[in-house]
Amino acid sequence: MSLTLCTALPLAACGAPDEDGKTAGEPSASSSGKPSPTVSAEPDQVAKEAVLTAYDAFWREQVKAFAQADIKGTDLKKYATKKALGSAMGDVLVMKKASTATTGSPAHDAKVTSLTVSDSIPKATVQDCLDISNWKTVKRPSGEVQPFPTNQPLRYITTATAEKWGTQWMITELTPEGARTC
Repeated sequence: MSLTLCTALPLAACGAPDEDGKTAGEPSASSSGKPSPTVSAEPDQVAKEAVLTAYDAFWREQVKAFAQADIKGTDLKKYATKKALGSAMGDVLVMKKASTATTGSPAHDAKVTSLTVSDSIPKATVQDCLDISNWKTVKRPSGEVQPFPTNQPLRYITTATAEKWGTQWMITELTPEGARTC
């Protein structure tokens, strides 16, 4: 599979959400034996962490699907819908026809750059610096690594949109911006 054919293929990665703003945790006991009140995080920070958790899960499942050139046995549909799911499924189909898969995984540095929780459908935008240098396309079954196209940057910006459906954030679109390196 050519990376120019499936530009979204190497455009993902998983990273840990930002730890800032999490709830303080269990109440602590005071000298009187009564628990002190729990300090809660700001609602926007909690929502941002939930978006990044869904984004990370989306990429984890996409990496699984690309490694086996099949979405069966993955939870990709749990975290992606609309264009993002369609693109991933299309890439898997191309990989299957080309007898390719991936090895390794991308790295990323994702941040929520926009968040609107007051709408009837909460929405968020994630910007990610994606590093595909350790995510290789290989020929199946030989495992022969397929070289990246010469104009393929190994680190570039990827933008994702997400919507909250019920209690679950879903990645709805993923846009690789290969011309914007990071």
